[in-house]
Amino acid sequence: MKNSIVKIFAFVCIAAGCISCGNSEASYEEVTYFTMQGDELKRPTDYRSWVYVGTPLTPNELNNGKAAFPEFHNVYIDPVSYDEYKATGKWRDGTILIKELVSVGGKAAVSGNGYFMGEFIGLEATIKSSKHFANEPGNWAYFSFTTPVNEDLKSSAAPFATNMCNSCHANSAKDDFVFTQHYPVLRAAKNVGATIVPENTSAR
Repeated sequence: MKNSIVKIFAFVCIAAGCISCGNSEASYEEVTYFTMQGDELKRPTDYRSWVYVGTPLTPNELNNGKAAFPEFHNVYIDPVSYDEYKATGKWRDGTILIKELVSVGGKAAVSGNGYFMGEFIGLEATIKSSKHFANEPGNWAYFSFTTPVNEDLKSSAAPFATNMCNSCHANSAKDDFVFTQHYPVLRAAKNVGATIVPENTSAR
């Protein structure tokens, strides 16, 4: 009950344009959707109920058989950060995005040839936190809970070394280390205002 009340309060604060909702450590932890265990990120839960962002795919067939990320990436963002992005056009301190990795399954269906999802194979996350990652570029850190094939996801994960992910995001991502150029859901949401629901507009 306490968590529900605090998160409702967080949404009210966002609508009013005061995302900070107080300065106590407790309030920061309550309005974030991730938990750190020492230096490791605890695997987030319930993320499929967050805001769905999109599903990019860079298949091997289009990358000389050596795609860096040949699987589907289902991307979700926590709802508090999504609403803050709508209100201000900024990624708040405490943002988390999840990438759920899905293998490429069949390549033919009754609708025609293409790329169709296979099985869940991994889980990754990125978070923005000045509290936990003050020395990382942009305060962003990147994690993977993926284990070898056919093994369960890890319960927690340490951040990747800075040179593993940050430089690519810093050099190529459109908006504060986030590749919004590839996600129309995020482009439509940016700075539209706290009370606007982008998908309900007629603009395309």
